[in-house]
Amino acid sequence: MKSLALLHASELVTLAGPKRPRLGKELSELAIIRDGGMLIRHGKIDIVGPSDEIEKKAGDAEIIDLVGRLVLPGFVDAHTHLVFAGNRLDDFERRARGESYEQIAKAGGGIWSTVEKTRAATEDELFAQTKKHAGWFLKCGTTTVEAKSGYGLTLDDELKILRVMQRLNQETPLEVVPTFLGAHAVPRDSSAGEYVDLVINEMLPRVAKERVAEFCDVFCELGYFDVEQSRKILSAAKKLGLKLRGHVDQLMNSGGAKLMAELGAATADHLEKTDEQGIAALKTANVQPVLLPGSVYALGSTSYPRARQMIEAGLAVVLATDFNPGSSPTPSIPMILSLACTQMKMSPAEAITASTINAAYSLNRGDIGSLEAGKAANVAVFDCGDYRELAYWFGLPQTHTIYVRGKRVR
Repeated sequence: MKSLALLHASELVTLAGPKRPRLGKELSELAIIRDGGMLIRHGKIDIVGPSDEIEKKAGDAEIIDLVGRLVLPGFVDAHTHLVFAGNRLDDFERRARGESYEQIAKAGGGIWSTVEKTRAATEDELFAQTKKHAGWFLKCGTTTVEAKSGYGLTLDDELKILRVMQRLNQETPLEVVPTFLGAHAVPRDSSAGEYVDLVINEMLPRVAKERVAEFCDVFCELGYFDVEQSRKILSAAKKLGLKLRGHVDQLMNSGGAKLMAELGAATADHLEKTDEQGIAALKTANVQPVLLPGSVYALGSTSYPRARQMIEAGLAVVLATDFNPGSSPTPSIPMILSLACTQMKMSPAEAITASTINAAYSLNRGDIGSLEAGKAANVAVFDCGDYRELAYWFGLPQTHTIYVRGKRVR
């Protein structure tokens, strides 16, 4: 692999700092090098600094003049539903006519309609559609995604989805972190209790044995899985060595944040309805909140998570897209940055930190998320000069070049 010297970035946003997620005021500390550059060797960052210093040490490296463009770590999207078949255009239109998430689900839309399409797709068909999704993420500056199963709801179909994730890691540049979300919804031909038993006794042991997932997630919500059912599933997953995540407190405050704190989960995701007690519990247990303003926006809601309160409480906030066909059909972290700034009153710097280094640590990936010597060279170059432009010019793709492990992929 050839060495590269990237020179003359207007702002090289390194996010250099402590080897842990960033808290409080640290979220605003981007460690920017103006007229910055970096030397990349063997897929890793070798040196970072002012361009004139990097050029002197470049040796036989290929010189790439960035001509004043912005450079960031590749975005790390810590909550996606990457693998599914079809779309939910009918749901989208019904929502535009005023129907609620619950009404659409009862009428045959929602998660179940995607389950039917995903079950009907072959593994090759599912891979072909998801490969297209992977390309969308790269175009938006994202180099790593967490991806959940959950649109199969049978052992074979859940494993099919997880195998597609393995193929994505082997056959596309996008880096995929797999999560088992068998407890996404209760199948129509099963009671909740029967399905919980299936997840615990059949699905989880196979997932753990075949090592096709790193995390286990559950949709803890009224009409899906209650707190006690969620506790049983996640406790079983923990015993099998899986790390924990959870969809909690999205549609109502059911105590999901407290459950994730109790179980020592890596993250608690959504949190639109989480109150002060839930925030305090997450802080005590050092659980990272993953906030998903794209789903609030796409559902036509105004109930955004309390990002400012969480930051002030000392939580290591993460931002992610929640990319899925129903409630957040966007692969664009820049769009999420805009929503975070305009709707949750995060600063542009806080939003960048939440979608790079903090997201990386939430996935147990401390080797990415910042531009520092020794880390993987996952780098995004944008056609602008100031990091604040990514959130400011919303709806406009500004990605220029993407490198994954030092290799240019677009």
